[in-house]
Amino acid sequence: MTTTARETIEAVLRGTLGYEAGLDALLVAPPARVDPALTAALRDACAARWQGGWQPVELHRTISRRGQPIHAELVTDAVAAQLRRFPPATVDPRWREQARALDARVWWTDDAAYLGEFAARRRSDRVAVLDAVLTTHALLAELPPIEMLVPPPGTTAAPGRPDVGAARVDTRLLDRVRALLAKAESTGYPAEAEAYSAKAQELVTRHSLAEALLTVRAGHGNVPAQPLARRIGVDHPYEGERAALLDAVARANRCHTVWSPEFGFSTVFGFDVDIDAVDLLHTSLLVQAHRAMARTEPPGGKAGRKRLKAYRQSFLVAYAVRIGERLADVTRSALAGSGADADPATATDRADLLPVLAARDEQVREAMHRVFPRTVRARGGRVDSRAGWESGRDAADRADLHAPAPPTPVRADG
Repeated sequence: MTTTARETIEAVLRGTLGYEAGLDALLVAPPARVDPALTAALRDACAARWQGGWQPVELHRTISRRGQPIHAELVTDAVAAQLRRFPPATVDPRWREQARALDARVWWTDDAAYLGEFAARRRSDRVAVLDAVLTTHALLAELPPIEMLVPPPGTTAAPGRPDVGAARVDTRLLDRVRALLAKAESTGYPAEAEAYSAKAQELVTRHSLAEALLTVRAGHGNVPAQPLARRIGVDHPYEGERAALLDAVARANRCHTVWSPEFGFSTVFGFDVDIDAVDLLHTSLLVQAHRAMARTEPPGGKAGRKRLKAYRQSFLVAYAVRIGERLADVTRSALAGSGADADPATATDRADLLPVLAARDEQVREAMHRVFPRTVRARGGRVDSRAGWESGRDAADRADLHAPAPPTPVRADG
C-alpha cells in the first residue's frame, strides 16, 4: 500500500479513487497499520461535523435515515471516542445528555483493537466492517454545515445554558406528566384519556406561567433567562403533516418552529421549560394519532393504495389543525385563570402577566430570526379525503392533551 489509510479514504471521497478500489486497498494492507488510522479518521470526521453545527443525536438519526444500522453504530462509537478527549468542564451538558441518550460509551479495549472488536461484537467479517466504515465516511462527508445551536466540545460550557438564570421543568413534574401521558396512550376509553389530559395540561401550564413570572421577578442581580433552540426529528412518511402537528403544539406553548425537510427535523425555538413541554406533548399526540388512524382507515391493498394515502394525509392535516385549536383554547383558559386563585407565591393579575409573555415571545422571535434570517412559508397539507379529514378532527377531539401546554395566545398565521 503506497498511501496511508486516511489518504485512501480522502481519495475515495474526492472521487479520485473508485470505491471498490479504495476498499480493496484497505483490505490488503496490514490491519495493525490500517485499523488505528481508520478509527482516528472516523472520530475526526465526526468531530468535523460537530464544528459544522451537528449534534450527536442529530448525526446518529441522519446517518440512520440515510444508511444502515451498522453505520449508525459506528457514529455512536465515534461520539464516545471523541467526547473522551475533552475535560467535562469544556463540554456543554446538553452534549453529554445526548451521548447518554445514545448510550455512547467506550466499550472497546483500545483504539487499535476497535475495528476487530467491533467485528466480533457484530459477528461480521472484516470486509463488511471496512465497507461500513468507508460508507460511513461518505455519509458524513455529504452533510453540509447547519446552524450552531450548542457549542461543540472543547469550548467552555455555553453561556445562556438553562442551568444558569433559567428554570427547567421540575423532574418530579416531568415524571408525573409522563405517567399521565402513558396512561392516556394506553387506555381505550376517550373519556379516561381526556381526564388524564386535563390534569397534565393543568400541571405544565401552571408551571410554565410560574416560571415566566419568577424569572422576571428574580431581580437584576441574576442572569436573565434566554430562549434556546432544539432540533426535533420529523420522520417519514407524511413528514409535512407531522411537521404541521409539531408546529401546532409549539405555537400553543409559546414556541416557534422552522422545518428543514431535507434533514428530517424541525428547529423549535423557545424557553427551555416550554420546549420540554413541546417535545413531550408532540411525541404523545403522534402516538395517539397513529393509533386512531389505524382504527379508522380504509383497507389498503394494491387497488386502494392511493385512496389509503389520501386518507392518511387528510387525517393528519385535520388532526394537526384541530389539535392546534384545542391547545389554543386551553392556553387561553389557563391564562384567563391565572389570577388571584393561583399560588400566593406566583399569583398576579392577568394584566401583569400579558406583558411578560409578550416580551418572551419577542425574544423567541428574535432568536429564531438570528439563526434563520430567511425562511419560506410552508405550503399547507392537501386534503383529498373527506373521510380522512373528518376522522382526523374526531381523533383530535378525543386526544389526550395531558402534556405541556403553557399559556399564551397562539398565533393563527402559521
